Order: sequence, then structure tokens, then C-alpha cells
Amino acid sequence: MKPLRILFLLLSLLLVVGLVACGGAATPDEEVAGEVEEAAGDVEEAAGDVEQAVDETAATGAGLGMEAAAVAEQFFSQEDLDNSIRLMSVTPEGPEGQPWLQYLEPNFIDTSEFAKEGPYTFCFSNAGVNNPWRVVGYNTMEHEVALHPEITQWIHVDAEGSDEKQISDIQDLVAGGDCDVLIVSPNTTLALTPAVEEACKSLPVVVFDRGVQTDCPATFVQPIGGYAFGYTGASFLADNLEPGSKVVALRILPGVDVLETRWAAAKQVFEDRGIDVVEVAFGDGNNDKVKTIITDAIQKHGQIDGVWMDAGATAVAAIEAFEDAGAPYPVINGEDQQDFLVKWQENDLTAIAPTFPTFQWRTAVIAALDVLQGKEVPKPWRLPQPSVTQENLAEFVQPGMPPLHYAMCGCEEMPGFPEDWGGTQ
Repeated sequence: MKPLRILFLLLSLLLVVGLVACGGAATPDEEVAGEVEEAAGDVEEAAGDVEQAVDETAATGAGLGMEAAAVAEQFFSQEDLDNSIRLMSVTPEGPEGQPWLQYLEPNFIDTSEFAKEGPYTFCFSNAGVNNPWRVVGYNTMEHEVALHPEITQWIHVDAEGSDEKQISDIQDLVAGGDCDVLIVSPNTTLALTPAVEEACKSLPVVVFDRGVQTDCPATFVQPIGGYAFGYTGASFLADNLEPGSKVVALRILPGVDVLETRWAAAKQVFEDRGIDVVEVAFGDGNNDKVKTIITDAIQKHGQIDGVWMDAGATAVAAIEAFEDAGAPYPVINGEDQQDFLVKWQENDLTAIAPTFPTFQWRTAVIAALDVLQGKEVPKPWRLPQPSVTQENLAEFVQPGMPPLHYAMCGCEEMPGFPEDWGGTQ
């Protein structure tokens, strides 16, 4: 029942009672009494409706009604979500201990139409090297390129997080005519789709990391994806919290398929499991902003029991906000960034680190080389997506590595490790 109707009924009841009290009623006493009783019944019913609505809002989490909590329907598919959850239990094929060369349920395709003799010029349009995950990934990619003498020229263009610049970058790379293959890590999905489609008309394209909404690339390299990440973190929180526990959900930014699907999966888990999501906010990957969001949430809601994140670069900042407030540590998901793993181990946090492993940056180069050599490749090339848990945490805490290093780089056996990644022996 709408609030205005409730107010109208209350006023009506007061008017009728007032008329009886002052002798202003023109109807018999019995009729007036009946109207009073009927109005009182309507008000009672309206109050019940309000109470039920409040209960329903509390059950689903007020934060799920916030603007930042909206699921971008253009990126959502229940079928894909269900399939991602299923793939999490599939055993990968390929060389043991080399997950960047493995694949899940591969559909191999013929790439002989792209075969040509080397040496090769590889061109890479990068969304940016603007966060620690991307820094580690790109460093690993460069070291993969160095392993292949057939790649004699490597052209890397950094879009610096701008759709417009990346579109222009791709156009310039294609127009230059020097590229034998183009690797693309899109900044955002919808904006880059037309540019990728146009590039596909001139040369083979390999997309990885974030996707585009076209199947024209020779292949698309990605781990299981955003659904698996979001589902893993949210399920862990729900498993370790009571129904009704208060959770803050932190997102980076809208419009990126892998981030949108992370949130879509998490939101569904929280709704199904009765978790009270009190705040959903975009933190922009900024430590100070994340600290402010958490601090404000603690002050507003009294206690925050859990923190879900669609990426872990600011996980330590979130934890520090609890320390600054003198509040108990939350159940939290972060990522495989060293500072979070160390913080987790030192403070015995109740935590998990779903990953979007940086070893995929290696696979993108390998896939592009396979395409130019006319080899069959999986399309999509779906990589395994392991998580760091309490059971294997010690395996991924790497002494001597910098705080912003990502443990799932698959780079430990590469020439130059650990020094080239900022570490020490």
C-alpha cells in the first residue's frame, strides 16, 4: 500500500472521530460507528502492509536497491552463470603445473586461414597499465614474448583507461599495416566492440581479459570469468555468516563485462542466502575512497560483518578501515595480491581470494602465435581459475615479493624471476 493512501486513511479516521466527538455528524450514531470501525480496519491493514514491506526490504538488503547495485542486463545470462559454476568443478586439460597452457572443455577450431611465415610483428592494444594486476600481467606478457624468437617486433600501445584512445589506437595499428596479429585487452566491452569488429576485417585478432560482444576474433582467452569470481567470494561470505549479517559490497566501475558478471553472481547469492547487503558502492580501485566507504558504513550501521569485493587491489585498505574504527575484522574476499595474502596470514582472517589469474597474459601471446602458425586453438580458450584458500595460503605467500605482486602470474620459472617482478631471492 502506498504511503499517501495510508496518510489519507489516517486523516479520514481522525475526521470521522472528530465529527462524532463534536456532534458534527449528520448520520445516525450506528452508521458513524460503522464508518469508524471500517476506517480503523483499513488503517490496520495499511500498517500491516508497511510492516511487511519493511521486513522484505530488510531481508533482501537495503543496499541492493541502490543505484550501484543494479545488474547490467546486457552482460547477464543465467545460462552462462550456471555454466560458470559448473566449470569450476571441471578438471582442466593440458600440461600439469602449467595452467596458462591448460583449457576447460575446449572447442578447437582451424586457424589455417591466418597461417603465414615468420618472423612476426605482434601488436598489442592494452586497456591500460593502471592498476597492480595489470602491471604484473603486462610484465609477465613481455617476458613471454621474449621466449619466442619468431616475434621480432613487439608494438604495445597503452590506452591509459580511455575508450576513445583505445579505439584510436586500434585504428592506427591496423592502418599502419605492420601488424601480423593484434592482441586486444578492451577497456570496456560495448565501446570497443565496433573497433574490434573493424580490425577483424584486416588481420587476426586475439582478445583476452575483458571481452567484446562479437565472435570475430580468432579466439578469446579468459579464465572461467567474472561469474566464477563473484560466486566464489559471495558463497564464502554466506557460508561463514549467519542470515541477516550485514555486508558491504565494493565494486570498481560499471560497464566492464567481467566486473558486471562478478557482481551479478554475488548479488544472486546474497539474495538467495538472506545476507543483508547494507551498502553497494563503486570504490574506483582507490584506497582512500574504499576506506571512506567502509568507515562511513561502520558509523551508519554499527557493525559490518562482511566485505565482498569485485577486485582485491584495495582489500588491505578495507581491512585497515576496520582497524582504524576498532571494529572486529570482517569475513572478506580479496584477491591474490601479496599485501592481502600477508595481511590474511598475519591476522588469521576469515578470508578467501578468488582469482582472475595474471597467467592469462602469457596465454594471449601463445594463442596469437598459434594462430599465425595455423595451429588449432580452443575458441574460447577457457583457462582454469583457482582460488587461494586457508588450506593453500602458505603456498602463495611469497617472501621477497613486493606487496602489489599477484601470486597467480605463472611466472616463477621464467627468466628474470623474481628480480624483474620487483622481488628478491
